[in-house]
Amino acid sequence: MQSLIEHARQFPARIAGQQDAYAALARGQRPQALFITCSDSRVIPSLITGARPGDVFEVRTAGNIVPPWQPQAACAVGGSLEFALEALEVPDVVVCGHSHCGAVQGLLREQDVRSMPLVRRWLTRAGHRTGAGAPAPAAPADEDLTPAVMRHVLTQLDHLRTYPCVARRLDSGRLRLHAWFYTVESGEVLACAPDGRTFQPL
Repeated sequence: MQSLIEHARQFPARIAGQQDAYAALARGQRPQALFITCSDSRVIPSLITGARPGDVFEVRTAGNIVPPWQPQAACAVGGSLEFALEALEVPDVVVCGHSHCGAVQGLLREQDVRSMPLVRRWLTRAGHRTGAGAPAPAAPADEDLTPAVMRHVLTQLDHLRTYPCVARRLDSGRLRLHAWFYTVESGEVLACAPDGRTFQPL
C-alpha cells in the first residue's frame, strides 16, 4: 500500500506541466467509449488501450457482469450505462473479459464461491448458471476456461441489448457494441465481430 500512497503524493508534481489538459478535464468529459470489464487487478483498461484521462468511462464488476434490464431494479451497472449513453453520449461500448477469470471459474465451480454469499448472488446475474439441482462440473483445465469466458462476454452483450437506451441507439446507428477478450499472460486482445460468435485478434 505504501507504494500507492507515495505515487498519489507525487502525482501533482508529475502532471505539473499538463495544467491546461487537466483544466479542460475539470470542465467536463467526452469519453470515446464505455469500457465494461472485470474488477480483476490484472486488467487495466488504460494500460491495454493507451487511454488518457477523459478517454474511457469505466464500469468494473466481478466478472464484467451486466445484469439484464429490470425497470424497477436499482443497479449500479445499469445506472452507469444509462449515464454514459444519455449524458455523455458515448458512441461505443466494450465488454472485455479476460483469461483466468475467477468469476467465470465460480460460475463453473459453485463450490469455489460457497463461502462468499454475496459473490454467489452476484454471479446469478450473469445469465447462464447451471441449474439449482445440477452438480457442479469438474474443474476445467485452464485452456478450457477461455471458451467459457468468451461465451460469458457474449451473454453480457446480449444483456446490454435489453436496455432501452441501448436498443434505441443501436436502432438509430448511434451506438456500436464490442466484445473483447484480454489474455493476461501475453497482453493479446481478441475481438468478436458484431454479427459473429468467434473471437479473432484485434
